Amino acid sequence: MDKKQTKTPRRVPEKQSTPYNKLAPKKNDTLVYALGGLGEVGKNMYCIEHEDDIVIIDAGVRFPEENLLGVDYVIPDYNYLVRNKQKKKTLIITHGHEDHIGGIPFLLKSVDIDCIYASRFAVSLINRKLEERKMLKQVKIREINEDSSVVTKHFRCGFFNTTHSIPDSLGVVINTPNGRIVTTGDFKFDLTPVGTNADYQKMAYLGASNVTLLMSDSTNSGVEDFSISEKVVSKAILEITRKTQGRLIVATFASNVHRVQQILESAVACGRKVCIFGRSMENIVTIGRKLGTINISESSFLNPEQLNRMPADKVCIVCTGSQGEPLAALSRIAQGTHRYIKLIPGDTVVFSSSPIPGNGASVNQVVNKLFRAGANVLTNSILNNLHTTGHASQEEQKLMLQLIKPKFFMPVHGEYKMLKQHMDTAIETGIPKENIFTCANGDVLLLRNEQVYQSSIRIQADDIYVDGNDISGVSTAVLKDRKILADNGLVSVIVCIDSRVNKIMCRPVIVSRGFVFIKDSQTLLKEAENVVYTALRERMATKTTFGEIKNTIRSSLEPFLYNKTHRNPIVIPVILNSKEAMAQMAQMRTAKAQHQPIKKVKHTESQPQK
Repeated sequence: MDKKQTKTPRRVPEKQSTPYNKLAPKKNDTLVYALGGLGEVGKNMYCIEHEDDIVIIDAGVRFPEENLLGVDYVIPDYNYLVRNKQKKKTLIITHGHEDHIGGIPFLLKSVDIDCIYASRFAVSLINRKLEERKMLKQVKIREINEDSSVVTKHFRCGFFNTTHSIPDSLGVVINTPNGRIVTTGDFKFDLTPVGTNADYQKMAYLGASNVTLLMSDSTNSGVEDFSISEKVVSKAILEITRKTQGRLIVATFASNVHRVQQILESAVACGRKVCIFGRSMENIVTIGRKLGTINISESSFLNPEQLNRMPADKVCIVCTGSQGEPLAALSRIAQGTHRYIKLIPGDTVVFSSSPIPGNGASVNQVVNKLFRAGANVLTNSILNNLHTTGHASQEEQKLMLQLIKPKFFMPVHGEYKMLKQHMDTAIETGIPKENIFTCANGDVLLLRNEQVYQSSIRIQADDIYVDGNDISGVSTAVLKDRKILADNGLVSVIVCIDSRVNKIMCRPVIVSRGFVFIKDSQTLLKEAENVVYTALRERMATKTTFGEIKNTIRSSLEPFLYNKTHRNPIVIPVILNSKEAMAQMAQMRTAKAQHQPIKKVKHTESQPQK
């Protein structure tokens, strides 16, 4: 026999899992998964779990797209955390933007959080948010900085400064029983930042001390080179402020605190008084001044009533609406419906922002209205450096990867295209492709003995649509009905019965709205009435209930309409019971309660069944 055939097979070590070789979790594994933030921009929520201990990184919302009519917020599905209520949960916030803190009130309604840890600026924003909802006493909030340490049963967490468009943004280091995880939060590298510099030394130290898994911001994965510095934008704004002769109106993101700070400082430096419009902008300026991030004296601000009494060249208006939001201050100014501001020829409007993908049409509409009113409009371009991003572009992502030197990598915070581009960037820096995990919300990674594997389990991580403050999921069902109504319309079936003798009194009447053009569809509706009538006669040949009658109407009509039109309208049965039957039913209830004999009641009219 050949020697090779008798050789004992060599034991193959446990390898990186593949889609066809996913591992089942063991008791001592550390689990990493996202309930939001993967395959989307917003709704960030990342969880690290070991036995009965869960550390949650951020709890954000996503703002709805145009097709989500009537929805205020999109939040993660918290059901997994609710089901594991016996496990201790700690929430750590990387910074104070809405896509990282906006979901906290909704999370606290469903899940018991042991404590929230956040940086100084984020704590102020969270306090205001919870105070508005009367939830401030519901959870402990602790302020942290780059020198803080958070210790739970199984985790030890540290922090490092990053540069972003809001003060006090932090990266997080989580030491677990199975290895070290680093999550960057939102970041960029700016060599001349406004505010705190990034902690390059601590990042490099982490890179030299064996990081198992890096989770890093992917938002600008498709942007090449380095992003421009905030100081460059600051100089451009100062130059425009100095040259502008009339009123200056500047629109930007309220959440971009450093930009708001630069706009206000430029206005004061050029001898202009500042007036703030937009609730979110007012909140940010109030908190920024309270914390010393925005150093502008009270005498430099104007009340709205004082605007018309000031010379045009001594006024700077800072407002929301840079994304063309219909109800924002700038949109109302452009439409001429703002209470205090009417555009006059010679006004200069500056967009210190770039349109978010999908908002381009809305922004263009506002720009056209501003031009029509005689304003001079300046937007971000290669000629005007009026905006820079707060997220790392490709070269900055490479720098983060080189500083941290992770063994395994998981791109986060981005649409799938962004995650894939970040994966390609990581491969360029030398991370093996098999050590990179491009996951979706609900996918689970296992840390086991400083190795990372794809798990065979998956966690429910659907979108929950919030209408007002409801997070029960009712809004999700309502939205589905709205979509069906928008796409297929409504059909109402009105049926008159006599429940005493279990008899249908006349043929059903079908009323349609938004389903078919009634004048051209009389034949279809008559056929539909016959289908329902036949089905009801068969059902009511024996004793039945109102619920069974409604189900019979739906089960007979819906397939018929789909076969004829290939559309599924909402079918609403309306049952009218004869007045004699209604009166006798009421009398039976009264007699039963009072133990009296039942009298016959005679009526001929009909009324709706209650």
